[in-house]
Amino acid sequence: MSKLTGVVVGAAVVAGAAVFALAPARASKEKKTPFLGRYYAHRGLHNTDGTAPENSLPAFRLAAERGYGIELDVHITKDDQIIVFHDDDLLRMCGVDAKTEDFTYAELQQLTLAGTEHRIPLFTEVLEVYAGAGPMVLELKTGPRKYELCEKTYELLKGYVGDVCIESFDPRIVRWWRLNAPEYIRGQLAQPAEFYPETQPKILSFALAHSLTNFLGRPHFIAYKLGKKPLGTCIAEAMGAMKFSWTSKSLLDKQAQDGIIFEHYSPDIYL
Repeated sequence: MSKLTGVVVGAAVVAGAAVFALAPARASKEKKTPFLGRYYAHRGLHNTDGTAPENSLPAFRLAAERGYGIELDVHITKDDQIIVFHDDDLLRMCGVDAKTEDFTYAELQQLTLAGTEHRIPLFTEVLEVYAGAGPMVLELKTGPRKYELCEKTYELLKGYVGDVCIESFDPRIVRWWRLNAPEYIRGQLAQPAEFYPETQPKILSFALAHSLTNFLGRPHFIAYKLGKKPLGTCIAEAMGAMKFSWTSKSLLDKQAQDGIIFEHYSPDIYL
C-alpha cells in the first residue's frame, strides 16, 4: 500500500467513525409533526409573582389554557414516586440543603415551592392537569436510579392520551428509550463544553457538546442551549436531527429551529 493510499484509507476510516458517532435517528413525518414549529413553556408557564412557580400545577394549567406546549422535568423519590421537579437538590426552590431523591413523596409534601403555597407535584397530577392540551417535552434527570426512573415514567405514560417526546442530558437515558420504548420521539440535551460541571471529565463534556454520543441513543432531535453550535452538532442536524433550543427569553431568540423552549414572555403558539 502506498503512502497516499494509506492516508486516503485512514481519512475514510476517521470519516466513517465520525458519521457513525454523529448520526441521529429519523422519525416519520407522522410521528414528528406534532412537535414541530411549536413554543414550549419551560417548566410550565411559570411567573415571578408567586402564583405559578416553575414545575407547579398552576404553571402547567396556565400553559394548557393558552395552548402552549410544555417542557418539564422528572425525578424519582426515595419511595419510588415520580415527581416533577428540576434540581438535583432542594435548596433553590424549597430552601432545604439536601438531595431531592433522598426524600419520600410524603416528606416532600411538607415543603413548598419558592415560598408559595404550592408543592412539588406528582407526574400523574401534571398529566391530569395538562391533559394533552399540546405537545410535551419530558426531561428525565440522571442519577443513581436513572433506569428505574425510565421504567416507572414509561409505565405512567402508557395511559396518557397526548403527544410526548423525551429528552435527557444523559445519553444512557436516551439509549434506554431507544431500546425499550422506541415508539417515543427522543432527544439529546446538550450545551457547549464549558457549561458542563467542572467535576465531569473534560473529554466527556467535549463529546456531549459535539454530539459525539449520538451513537448511544440515536436521538431524533438535539435540544441545544441557545447560541453558537459546534461543528459536530451542526453535522448531526444536517444529517436529519430535529432542532430544538433552550431557554429563550425573548422573541429575538429565533435561530432556525423546529421547537423553542421559552420562559418569561408570551410568544405565539407556533413559530
